[in-house]
Amino acid sequence: MKIAVIGGTGFVGSRLVDRLRAADHEVAAHGRSSGLDLQSGEGLQEALGSADVVVDTIDAPGFDETASEFFHVTMENLLQAAERAGIGHIVLLSIVGIDRVPDVAYYRAKVLQEVLVVEGPIPYSIVRATQFMEFIDKIVGWTSDGSTVRLPTTRLQPVAVAEAVDTLADVATGPPLNGTISVAGPDVFPLDELGRLTLRVRDDRRSVVTDESAGLFAADPTEAIIAPADARIGSIRYTDWLG
Repeated sequence: MKIAVIGGTGFVGSRLVDRLRAADHEVAAHGRSSGLDLQSGEGLQEALGSADVVVDTIDAPGFDETASEFFHVTMENLLQAAERAGIGHIVLLSIVGIDRVPDVAYYRAKVLQEVLVVEGPIPYSIVRATQFMEFIDKIVGWTSDGSTVRLPTTRLQPVAVAEAVDTLADVATGPPLNGTISVAGPDVFPLDELGRLTLRVRDDRRSVVTDESAGLFAADPTEAIIAPADARIGSIRYTDWLG
């Protein structure tokens, strides 16, 4: 199968490219470093070529209101080019719970991106993932002030990026779902407890203070961004991943 991965040089996309190539698929990885500019559309038609499937793993450059314009422009460009190229399946990487947290600008932008795919001309699949385990250290750093980290009790269900990539690969090489599948890790943690666990294993002496107003996840209702009941649940536990 011929698959074009948009954002294929990025954190998730590069891993997906490796996974698909290991399964003997013909995969092309595209990003700014390969000459693709999704915002202008430059290089897009050439990137899609004769692909059967296109997978969009790109991220917006910011978490603020500018993300909506970014996702709107890039997805419109991608859909138009995919239709011209005769692409039979578009797969979008998205985030669990974005439709339940309207106060977060980035989540509103991802909802808009999903709507464009659903209403677009290409058979589609949307893969929603919970927060990646690999990003927990970064999340802890967002609200760090010297020796203290402030975190809310928002519940997270972190998933290893490898298991999210496995789901993306399975979906990309199967028939379009014309719907959404979610993938998550096996365990749910309040974010403040997750922070304490992470710092303890890292032998980091900073202390975690529970603060419901701290950071990006402060606006998330307690249960909003954990997996729905029908989600695909991975086997890698965060405590094992840390170890």
